[in-house]
Amino acid sequence: MTRLNFEKSKTPKEQDWALESQETKRKFEFSTSPRLVGGTTFVKHAALDQAQVKLLADAAVQSMDETRRILTHWRRQGQSLADIYLYGIAQSTRLIGELWSSDDLDFANGNIAYAHLHLAMIELSAEFMSEGKAEANGFSLLLMTEPGSQHGMGVFMLGEFFRRSGWRVTLASPLDIADFKRWFLSDWFDALVLSISTDRQIDQIANSMSDLKKATVNPNLKVFVGGPMASISPDRLNWPETVTLNSDAVQTVEMVSQAVETASTPSKKCSSPAWIPS
Repeated sequence: MTRLNFEKSKTPKEQDWALESQETKRKFEFSTSPRLVGGTTFVKHAALDQAQVKLLADAAVQSMDETRRILTHWRRQGQSLADIYLYGIAQSTRLIGELWSSDDLDFANGNIAYAHLHLAMIELSAEFMSEGKAEANGFSLLLMTEPGSQHGMGVFMLGEFFRRSGWRVTLASPLDIADFKRWFLSDWFDALVLSISTDRQIDQIANSMSDLKKATVNPNLKVFVGGPMASISPDRLNWPETVTLNSDAVQTVEMVSQAVETASTPSKKCSSPAWIPS
């Protein structure tokens, strides 16, 4: 079984970028000072627009230094890290994917851009937690990709939002369907969020869900499924006793937290269901 711990383990390419990060990080400190840059008129809490999203996407393709430079400017303008993640990094990632799909960006540069944005979130992790970390809520989450997935950045970002909300988070990237099943049964979890990016193993996962739910350590485990396939083909994720997610990280944390909190409150268990299967 392979546990994804993005804060400690790196692929060979990421190791190179990490070395670059250590050498140049002092040049581009992520300052929280709310000052304006270049005389720009800043409206507090205004969403980052499409031009800024494209700016970050272009910077991510160029280099780690350029990526940091854009993020530093946004922080100095007063943007919160939560907004930078949701409206900056997430939207830039989506734009990079669209450019990749339309052959306007090749495979190598697409992967480099993803890696730069991912590394930026790793560097920002401590500050992101301190910006709004809640007290531990006692709940545990298994946040897992589909077997053999190469898409880990979105799962990492979602895990950061759950951790900041007080959850204990286990990130897992199973190698195959057998590894997927082992992770499912490996420990007590209050909730499982499964991210599915492709349709390659949807049927295998769907067929195994019923038996896994019966065998899990927590018989009241709440199961949620999301990822790109939740938008592309939600009907294929419409499994019994499973909630389909098609929301941003903040909304997902709120939805999962409410389901688990409701299920853990005895007075509410008898009055209303904790969640409604999609």
